[in-house]
Amino acid sequence: MKQLLPPGRAILGFLPIFLLLSPVSFAADHNDPNAINSIFSDIDANAADLYDLYGFPSDDVVGGEKVVVALTFASVPATGAFDPDLLYRILIAPNPRIAPPLKDDASLEGILKYFAAIKDKYLRLKPSEVRVTVGKNNQAKVELLRFPGGNFSASVATNKSETIEAGGSTIKVFIGGRDDAFFNDLPGFFRSINYAPQFYNIPLSMANARELPIPKTLLELEGNDLFNFDPANPELGYSLKKDLPPGPWTWKGNKFKKDEKGNYRFVYSGKDNRAGKNVNAIILEIPLAFLTKTPEADRIVNAWGESWVLKASGKIATIPNERTDGSGIFGKHPWASTSAAVALGLLLLVLGIRAAAKHARRSPVEEKAVRWWARPKPLIILGILVLAAGASLGVVAKLRAQELADLVPAAWDEELKQYKLVDTDGQPFADAALNEREDNKQVGANNFWLGPSLVTRLAHLGWGFGPSISALGLRTSFDHDNSPISVHKTYDAAHILEAFRRVKKTLFQELNMPDDKWNKKRLPIPLKRSFEIFVPNVCPIDMDTTGTWPYGRRLEDQVATRFLSLFLDMSPDANGRKYNIETLSDQALWDAAPIEPKIPPNPLKNDKPFLDQFPYLADPW
Repeated sequence: MKQLLPPGRAILGFLPIFLLLSPVSFAADHNDPNAINSIFSDIDANAADLYDLYGFPSDDVVGGEKVVVALTFASVPATGAFDPDLLYRILIAPNPRIAPPLKDDASLEGILKYFAAIKDKYLRLKPSEVRVTVGKNNQAKVELLRFPGGNFSASVATNKSETIEAGGSTIKVFIGGRDDAFFNDLPGFFRSINYAPQFYNIPLSMANARELPIPKTLLELEGNDLFNFDPANPELGYSLKKDLPPGPWTWKGNKFKKDEKGNYRFVYSGKDNRAGKNVNAIILEIPLAFLTKTPEADRIVNAWGESWVLKASGKIATIPNERTDGSGIFGKHPWASTSAAVALGLLLLVLGIRAAAKHARRSPVEEKAVRWWARPKPLIILGILVLAAGASLGVVAKLRAQELADLVPAAWDEELKQYKLVDTDGQPFADAALNEREDNKQVGANNFWLGPSLVTRLAHLGWGFGPSISALGLRTSFDHDNSPISVHKTYDAAHILEAFRRVKKTLFQELNMPDDKWNKKRLPIPLKRSFEIFVPNVCPIDMDTTGTWPYGRRLEDQVATRFLSLFLDMSPDANGRKYNIETLSDQALWDAAPIEPKIPPNPLKNDKPFLDQFPYLADPW
């Protein structure tokens, strides 16, 4: 007979799950979130649409170590021209390197406790920030706030490299148009997740026609006519779209597609969908000594970006001006719910007191005829209980209001009160792959609420990518029960334990690097694991490394293919060889694989060479 936990231990065991799952949160790549996602047929490109965040140690160490951070976003209204209704923030929080979390605890309870610990840390965090607005005169106002040396402000010209002298440090700044540094086969990725708006004319309101209920896959599925490559229409999903045919939008097949030679068909083309396209960017090169008083100890510079739009502009109306701390009646109106409970409790007490007065005047025979719920004792007891519940709701409402104030600085920042938060950016593919671009998941570093959904979403992706990897004769980190075909399977919060069992290795395995060049000082720096990369959603620039992903993000990193490598099994095979984060970019692998086309999923370099000096991103087209 299975031994049951004592009630107290059972409650404590479920407490991390309750803390993370009970609030419905409002928590990095191109075209997100949905409200400003120009992939939809009725949404225009928007300057609030953040594309990428790059961060790495500068090779220029003259005068001390420096950090490079670049935030890119849609070039609206034009390359090098900025929307004056937008405000951009780059948040920076230097920290010491810490021991790897959960080194000896690869459990669901352990990972939920880790998410809760991140919550405690980031709710108390007051990061420094660089705040940028651009006026109609094309002059940019740059504010440097909460840095160890104080607050500073400067006005700089756009589209040229400038310097700001602040607190004895020289900060390089470029705010203007550049070539898009993201080299990626975006349509291939969207084909892998059966994302219809990339291929069909779908408005924002058609929420049921986004990721269609077809298995995720790296290989074409036989009979998947909605997404398989069509030789008669090769530009579908690249330069043109068509109308979505009538449903049902499902797949009835049972195997991967093969050609007459027995080769699978790759959903990726390897083409750079961003070739010849520009972005607007904020690029900074900042001395480490300006960011922290203890640069010798604070070796990890956490950075993330945000876009905000003026409320008075009326833009992006689908995102509310004021964020709530949840959903439903209590989430949206916590104080109203508390007041209603208190009022009901007082009413019950009044009724109880009145019933007690009547009770004193009744005879024993008359009292027996009174229903139990009209007697004084039940009414008074119930009133006290409801009042206690109302008081508890009030405490919760106050705590949630405080957390909301910490999460959304517009609650305490006078300038930001004029704006509303639109988009956040930290880790590449955190939104497109894991958050499904939902508007209410734009919380940047404060994505600890989304920790459980990281588990269930990775498991959902694993059922698609895992069997695809196995079909190619490669080892996968995802447990798919040797399924011969990709499976469309989703998990809700109630089935997180089942999802965790499947994706445990994907979450906890160390991600091998291709060689030791990244560790430029040959220090005992631990390898990263998936769960610590995506929660918190920041770019953690390790100053003792080259800053290549996941120890930052260099311009030349092919992060899209590296993201797919999470689903490879990185333990050694029989010959002692290990997969690594660059394995899927190895041309030799694809030359030997039974697949067409025989190319890595994404291009290996950018359409334009990067610069070897500030501002590093290539000149715009």
